[in-house]
Amino acid sequence: MYESRLLNNLPRVREAIERAAIRVGRDEGEVTLVAVTKAHPPEALWAALAVGLRDLGENRVEELVEKVGLLGRDAATWHMVGHVQGRKARQAVESADIIHSVDTIKLARKVSGFASEGGLRVPVLVQVNLSGEAAKSGFDRDQVLEAIQEVLELPGVEVRGLMTLAPFVDDEKVLRRTFVGLRKIHEEAGKLPDYRGRELSMGMTNDFELAVEEGSTMVRIGTALFGERLR
Repeated sequence: MYESRLLNNLPRVREAIERAAIRVGRDEGEVTLVAVTKAHPPEALWAALAVGLRDLGENRVEELVEKVGLLGRDAATWHMVGHVQGRKARQAVESADIIHSVDTIKLARKVSGFASEGGLRVPVLVQVNLSGEAAKSGFDRDQVLEAIQEVLELPGVEVRGLMTLAPFVDDEKVLRRTFVGLRKIHEEAGKLPDYRGRELSMGMTNDFELAVEEGSTMVRIGTALFGERLR
């Protein structure tokens, strides 16, 4: 089921990314497609690998751990794209190749501690809450540059860039405002002495084309590839 679904859906998603990139003079090769398999069974992961998807994302740490254990750490580049509770930070550090959702200094310090303990250097993205929605995690606009600087100073952590979640709306102006806002913060962060981030993780099934137009380098796609979640 999943392989046939991906054979149908993946070309459409890739073409949409390409068209969005061309519209603004970008190379579609600058955009990493992260296939998010949240709440889908192992069959979905095997199918993803079979069609050439190598960047796999999970929203829940326990599901990431389970799937990494099943497929193996080297089977894919594993992205932790959802909220990480402090008590699960060690598991995230041990299982993820990159954590998109470092949303508090407390979590950043935990990641740093576990990374240093294991002799690791963990790539992370700093999550920014640009929608102002209380339900969304991330640093506020007015505190994020200070937070980035603090994370940059932590051992065992490599800041690869920024991440945000846009509001789940159809209003293109609202979505673009969110994506432009993250890009501008990224540009401002570039003035920090040690910031070398290149990644902007923004865009999901409902808004990834706009995100690509506004500079996204990582789009996190689940439903458009795998269909509705099973649970």
